[in-house]
Amino acid sequence: MTDTVQKPITHVGRSLPRREDEALLTGRGTWTDDIAPLGTVHLALVRSPVAHARITAIDTAAAREHAGVVAVLTGADLAGEFAIGIPCGWPVTEDILVPDHQPLALTEVNHVGDAVAVVVATGAAAARDAAELVVVDYDELPAVVDIEAALAPDAPLVHEEFGTNHCYTWPLAVGDVDAALAEADVVVEGRYIQQRVMASPMEPRAVVVTPDAVGGGFTIHTSTQVPHFVRDLLALMTGISDTKLRVVAPDVGGGFGAKLNVYAEEALALVLAKRLRRPVKWTETRSEHHIATTHGRGQVQYMTVGATRDGKILGMKVRLVADMGAYLQLLTPGIAVFGAFTYCGLYDFGAYDFSCQGVFTNLTPTDAYRGAGRSEAAYAHERVLDDLARALEMDPAELRLRNLHPPFSEPRTVPSGVQYDSGDYEPCMRRAMELVDYDGLREEQRRRRAAGEAVEIGIGIGNFTESGGLSPSKVAAGVRLQSGGWEAATVRMTTAGRAEVVTGTSPHGQGHETAWAQIVADSLGIDPADVEVFHSDTMIAPFGRDTYGSRSLAVGGSAVYGAAEKVVDKARKIAAHILEASEDDLQFTGGVFSVAGTSGPSVTIQEVAGAASLAADLPEGMEPNLTADHHFDPPNFTWPFGTHIAVVEVDTETGMTTVRRFVAVDDCGRIVNPQIVDGQLHGGIAQGISQALYEHATFDEAGQPTAATLADYAVPAASDLPGFELDQTVTLSPTNPLGAKGIGESGAIGSSPAVVNAAIDALAARGVTHLDMPLTPQRVWRAVVDAAKVIA
Repeated sequence: MTDTVQKPITHVGRSLPRREDEALLTGRGTWTDDIAPLGTVHLALVRSPVAHARITAIDTAAAREHAGVVAVLTGADLAGEFAIGIPCGWPVTEDILVPDHQPLALTEVNHVGDAVAVVVATGAAAARDAAELVVVDYDELPAVVDIEAALAPDAPLVHEEFGTNHCYTWPLAVGDVDAALAEADVVVEGRYIQQRVMASPMEPRAVVVTPDAVGGGFTIHTSTQVPHFVRDLLALMTGISDTKLRVVAPDVGGGFGAKLNVYAEEALALVLAKRLRRPVKWTETRSEHHIATTHGRGQVQYMTVGATRDGKILGMKVRLVADMGAYLQLLTPGIAVFGAFTYCGLYDFGAYDFSCQGVFTNLTPTDAYRGAGRSEAAYAHERVLDDLARALEMDPAELRLRNLHPPFSEPRTVPSGVQYDSGDYEPCMRRAMELVDYDGLREEQRRRRAAGEAVEIGIGIGNFTESGGLSPSKVAAGVRLQSGGWEAATVRMTTAGRAEVVTGTSPHGQGHETAWAQIVADSLGIDPADVEVFHSDTMIAPFGRDTYGSRSLAVGGSAVYGAAEKVVDKARKIAAHILEASEDDLQFTGGVFSVAGTSGPSVTIQEVAGAASLAADLPEGMEPNLTADHHFDPPNFTWPFGTHIAVVEVDTETGMTTVRRFVAVDDCGRIVNPQIVDGQLHGGIAQGISQALYEHATFDEAGQPTAATLADYAVPAASDLPGFELDQTVTLSPTNPLGAKGIGESGAIGSSPAVVNAAIDALAARGVTHLDMPLTPQRVWRAVVDAAKVIA
C-alpha cells in the first residue's frame, strides 16, 4: 500500500506519437506479401479481356504442361467447392435483383477482368506465365457501360435472365416536396456526375492461406479492413466451419473502402489450400487492381431545390442513378442509399424526396470508397446550393448561413427524417471563413476581374455532415444491412499491473493502438506505455465488426472504454475490501483508490491487480483477475460535420486549376489524439481534391478500361497538393460515452465540392456555371472557350 495519492495525468486529448509508426517507417512492418510459409504455391487468374461474352471453351492443356504448374482449374472444376457464390450483404429492397456471382465465371463473363480460370504453380512468375497459355474462346456479346443508357428499352442486357438492367429502386419521402417547390420563388435544377474512381492503395490486395498442421483448420492472412467479415463469409461460401478459420490482417497498406469486401481470390485461395493441403498465395498486380478490385462512386445525380426570394430553402428533390457494375459485391447496392439521409446536409427545410435507381453495367463492380454515399451527397447538395445562390444573386456563404440548423445538443430530426445527434454549425462555418479571410478574398476577386487578369480566383465552400459511427444494429436491420453494428472489446490487467486490450476493430492506418491505449490509460490511471493493444486476428479477437464508416472510435473506442470502466468497477470492490471501507466512500484518482476526505491508507490499481491475481483475499464470491468484456451497440449514428473552403486559381488560357489554399474546420466530437485527427484529415482531403481534379476510371464504349495503368489513371503526388490549414470545433455526441463522432472520412467528404465550387466561382463571370469532375485542364479550357462563344 501507499499513502501518496498520485497526481492524475490525462492522456486523452494529447498528441502522443503513434506507436505504430516506428516499425512502418523503418521497414519492419509485415505485409501479406511478406508471408511465405514453406511449400507455398502461387495463384494467377485468367481474366476476361472482353466486357461481355459467353464462354464457349477453355483449353488448359498448354498451361498444365508449363514448368512449375501444379494445377489449372476452371469454374466447372471448382463448382462443388462453393455452397454459394460471393454474397451481397446489403440487399436494399425485397425485390432487388441479385445475380449469381461465382469466384470463377461458369458460362458468361460480364466485365473486363472477370476471372474464368486459376493457375496454381510453385512460383508467382510461373503461374502468371502459365495463365497466358490458357486459351479461352469467347462469343462476344454487346456491352453496356453508360448507366442512363442501360435503362433504355433496347439496351444490351448485362444479365439476360433478369430481362432488365434495373437492379432496384429505393425511395424516401418526408413532407410534400412538390407543394414546397410550387410555393418557391426560385427553383433550380442540377445534374452532377460522380465519376468512377479507384482506391489505389500503396499495398494492393493479397492473401495467403495456410492449412493447419493438425485439426483441419486454416489460417488466412489477407490485406483487408474486415477480418471478421472475411471469416464469416468464407465459412458461408465454402461450408467450412467458422471455428476452423483464423483470419489475420497484418499491416495493411491502405484500404479506403476497397478492402471492405470479400473477394473471389480469398475464396479461391481457401478452397485450393483445402484441396492441395499446402499454403496458397495470391498477390494482386496493379493492373489487376484497376479491373478486379471494386471501384468507388459512379453516379448521376439530379438535384432540385426550391427557395424563397430571400434564400430560405423550402424543399429538395434528389434523383440518383447509381452504377452497380456487373455484380453486387458486399455493400454495392447500399452505398448510394446510405447517402439518402445526408443530402439535406446542415440545412433546415420542410420537404425532402429521394429516390435511387441501381443499374447494372458491364463494368467492374462498385462498392465502398472513402466517404461512401455521404461524399456523393455532400457534393450534390453543395453544388446545387451554389447554383441556387447564383440564381438568387446572393453570396453562397450568406445563403448557407441563412439555412443552417440552430445549435442542438440532443438528437434533432432533420429533413430526411433521421435524427442528427448534436450540432453547432454556424461557429464552425464562421471559423473557416475567418481563417481563410473570406471577405478579403472576395475583394481580391473583384480587383482581379476588374483588371481583366487571365488567371481568375475562386472561393468554394464544402459544408457537410456524415452518418458516422456505423451503425446501430436495429437501424442496420431496418435498411436490410445484413450485419450488426456493435463492437466488442476486452480489457485485462496482468499480474504485474499492466493492461492488455483486445479490440474488434481492425486498423489500417487509423492509429488504434495509440488511441485505445490513451483511453484505457485514462480509465485505469496508468501510463499508456503500459497498455498493449491487440487487434486484427480473429483468434485473439473472436468478436468484432471491424473498421469502416467512421465507426472505430465512436463504437470500438466506446467498447474499449466500457470494458476499462468495468475493470475499474471490479477493482473498486477489491480495493474497498483491502482498505476495509465502503465502495461508496472510495475515490479513484490517478490510478489510486483512497477513502475520500481522509489522509489514510490507499492502494494502487496495480496492487489491486496483483491481489486479484493472487486471489488469496478477495470479496466473497468474486472471481480472480481484473478482466472485463464489453459489447457496445450505439443507439444512433454519430454525425460529424465541418466546413471546408478551397481557394483556387484558374488559368483561363490553359485551363489549369491550382488549389492555392485549403482551410478545413471539422467537428468530430471529443478528440483523443489531435495528431491522428490531423493525419486522417490530410489523407481524406488529398483524396477529395484528387477526385475533383485528377482521378477518373474511364472505359470506352465496348467496356475496355482506358485508365488501366497508373500511366493513365492520375494519382497525385505530394507536389500536386497544397498545404492544409486545419482547425476544430468540439460538439460532443450524446450517443456514446466518449462523446466522439468520427473523422476518418470527413476530409474526403467536404473537399471535392469545395474545390469544384471554387473553380466554377472563378469562372462564373465568364459564363461557366457548370463543370464535371475531374477538372482537367482540357475540360476547363473547353468550357471557357465554349462560354466565350456564347457570350460573343
